[in-house]
This record gives sequence, C-alpha cells and structure tokens, in this order.
Amino acid sequence: MPVMDIRPQPFFGNKNRAFWNLQSAGWAGVLALRGISGLANGQPLGFLLPIIISTITGYSITLLLSVIYKQLIHQKPVITWVTTTISLMIATALYAFIDAWVFVIQNPATETGFLSLFTGYVFLNFTLLGAWSALYFAINFFLRVEEQNDQLLRLETQATRAQLAMLRYQLNPHFLFNTLNSISTLVLLKQTEPANAMLSRLSSFLRHTLVNEVHSRVTLAQEVETLHLYLDIEKMRFEERLRPSFDIDPAVCNALLPSLLLQPLVENAIKYAVTPMEEGADISVSARMKNDRVQIKVSDTGPGQTGPLEKTSDSTGVGLGNIQERLNQAYGEAHSFETKSSAGGGFSVIITLPFETRQQIDKEAAEDNATVEQIRNEAIFGEHASDNARGKHVTNPAMALSHQKDIYT
Repeated sequence: MPVMDIRPQPFFGNKNRAFWNLQSAGWAGVLALRGISGLANGQPLGFLLPIIISTITGYSITLLLSVIYKQLIHQKPVITWVTTTISLMIATALYAFIDAWVFVIQNPATETGFLSLFTGYVFLNFTLLGAWSALYFAINFFLRVEEQNDQLLRLETQATRAQLAMLRYQLNPHFLFNTLNSISTLVLLKQTEPANAMLSRLSSFLRHTLVNEVHSRVTLAQEVETLHLYLDIEKMRFEERLRPSFDIDPAVCNALLPSLLLQPLVENAIKYAVTPMEEGADISVSARMKNDRVQIKVSDTGPGQTGPLEKTSDSTGVGLGNIQERLNQAYGEAHSFETKSSAGGGFSVIITLPFETRQQIDKEAAEDNATVEQIRNEAIFGEHASDNARGKHVTNPAMALSHQKDIYT
C-alpha cells in the first residue's frame, strides 16, 4: 500500500487558503466572545440572533474591504491610506446602520432612539473593522517584505553566477588566441598535418569544456582530464620543452571544484616558465587531502620571481586575479590561495578547498528537504495538493514565481 508523503506546510504558504482560514477563525472568535459574554451577563438566548446577524454582516463587509484593499496595497502611500480611511468609515457606518436596524426590528418596544443605537454601534464596529484592516495590511506588508527578500536572494545568486560566467569567459579567449595563433603559424609554414592535429585537439578540448555550465562544479578527475586535453595542444607547440606531471591522490579524485579552475594556472606556468626558457620547464600538478580539506598545488621549475607577477604587454592580466575572484565567489572565506616564488626557484600556487563530493551534496539536499525554504516553495502549489497525493510534483520555477506574487486574499 503506497504511503502518502505528508509534510507540514507554512501557514502562509498558500495565501488564498490562509486568508479564508484567518477570516473564518477570526469572525468565529468574535461570535463566540460576544455570545459567551452575553450569556455570562444573563442575557436570554434570543439575543444570539442579532449577534449572529452582526457577525455575518461583518464577515461580508470585510470580504468587500479585502477586494478594495487588494487594489490599494500597490498604490502610493497617500492614496492607500486616504482611500483606506474613507472605505473604513463607509464600511463602519454601513455596519452600524445594519446592526441598529436589526436591533430595532427585534426590539420594537425599545426606548433607545435609532441615532443613539447607531452611534454606539459605530464605536464597536469601528474597533472591529479597524483591527481587521490593521491585521490585513500588517500581514500583507510582512509577506511583501519576505517576497522582496526572496527576490533579493535570487538576484544575488544570479549576479554571482553572472560574475562567475564573466570571469570564466575572460579565460577562454586568452587560451584560444594563443592556440589559434599557433595554428595560423603552422598553416603559413604549410605544416598542414600538425595544424589539423591541433585543430582536432582544440575541438576536443572545447567540446569537453563546453559540456559544463560556466557556474558548475566538476570533480577533480574531470578537471585533470581537461588539463590533459589542454596540455596535448600545448605539447604540439613546445614539444619536449613542456614536461608536465600529475600526482593526484585517489582519495580526492571525486572532490568538487569550479570548472576550468586549474587550466589558467597551468597556462600561467607555461607562459612564465616554459616560454622564456630555452630548455623549457617542468610543470607539476598535485592534489591530496590535508586536514579534511583538498590541497591542490600547481608548480613549475621556471625562473620564478622575487616580487609579484607583472602584467606584460601580451598578457590579458586575468590569470591569478581571476582565479582568486572565482574562489572568493564560490567559497568565501572557506578557502585559501597562496603563491610561492623565488628568483631561480620556480613558482607555485597552492589552493586549499573544502572537501565536497557530489554524493555528499545530494545527501545533504535530501536531508534538508524539510527546511522552511523548501516547504514554502512546495506549499505555493497548495491548490495542487491532489496532484501531489497522486505523486505528481509541480516543480516549474516560473509557476512558483507567479504564485509568489499573489496578494494575501
């Protein structure tokens, strides 16, 4: 027998349902309070009839007010409050008139004048409708603030992804220009076979890298595979002058990191270590666990430097700074980025990242299914509860956004 997955939902997850629940519970409370108060003061049961009629009248009038307030809540503050005050006064007068009229009909022998009854009911009903209006606007402004906070978080996420995309797109032209220049040189020298081979490897590299979105993360094993494709191209340029080596601990092969994070570091080593030295240089890439974190080191045996790297005329200037910015965007303060260099002693970049695997992330996401944010997103589709009971889950983000814009009525 299938078991229905029943999860608690936030009260305001479905705004329409929340309104009717509060509306019904609130006026039921008014009826109960007035009825119990009257009975406690020795009133006969017959007095309940005008109270019931008054409650139904208040219930109906507040429904009309909700329609008016729904249109006013998006207007300018002056228009909202002035029109709300006028509407509240008219509703109070109508409410008091009906209550006084019902009382006179039920008690024809009363000595109290209609005007006195009307005035007394005005004060009582203004208190009820004023409290109802204040609660309506308070709840709606609270929900609007929450919605704006959610939109701000989504915009911040989109901005972060856009910045990561921009940072990565800065890297691709840098590499492509060098490779295309090499292919152009081979074509001018009529070395068609090496040119075709380099074009083929460039195609494989681009096909491999474009599979992943610019803001996605890949495993260290996938990143190393990308480096091999890149180095296959560069080996055709530098031949024996370029001597790469890899030392990857199997324990960190599944660790996640931003895609194309290491390729600019290797390219930087080629530019500053292999290119200026006639004998070339060794470039090593190592990765291992250190204190439950992943430490990645890219080093070369080039000339090194005693000071910071200077931007040369043929450099795009986006290498190391770009990597640091991507790490800041992805990990904040949970990472470290260190460079070591000395004259004649080579250059090294050491990156330390949190150890995360796709399995860990999926497991944490599964365990966090009951968090408030996820419950709220699911509760937006409250009117599709029957579909969910049959195992149909609505996950269209566009629909979610449209429901979040509904006003609490």
